[in-house]
Amino acid sequence: MIYWELFLAFFIPNIVGYGGGPAIIPLIENEVVGRYGWMTSQQFAETLALGNTLPSPIATKMAGYIGYDVAGIGGSAVATFATVAPSLLLMLVALGTLYRYRDSIKVKSMSQWVRPVIMVLMAYLTWSFAAEGVDNDGWLHVAIIGAAATLLLWRFKLHPIWAVLLGLIYGGLLLG
Repeated sequence: MIYWELFLAFFIPNIVGYGGGPAIIPLIENEVVGRYGWMTSQQFAETLALGNTLPSPIATKMAGYIGYDVAGIGGSAVATFATVAPSLLLMLVALGTLYRYRDSIKVKSMSQWVRPVIMVLMAYLTWSFAAEGVDNDGWLHVAIIGAAATLLLWRFKLHPIWAVLLGLIYGGLLLG
């Protein structure tokens, strides 16, 4: 039964989500934290932060880790399969159709309507993580880390990995 639940927890967000890993993270969080209760919001946020420090797509890393945490190696395999295989099959079918009608106004219009939805999902995820951080560590630490990351990324054009690593160091030294 746990394997079926793992499959559904990662299959459904990857079928209904559009826009890649970052766009489906809130959907995965809803399944893992809200529906099945395998993690708390804090544990999910930490898993996401750690996953973002590693190379490769975030959704597959999180599926592998969460699947392993819930049901061992078999759970990791099921969750990763549920993340990758359905999307791949749908993409192959959709790609053929979109390629055939790539010059259509309707296809171009559809792509433009999806972008605002992804933006709202990312804003919601950012807001929920910031609220969780304020609840756990206080607004001052969240403001310091947010301002430092913004400054490093926008002003100094620093690679995001450095902002993440500095945030981890700050958290380890001052919040640990």
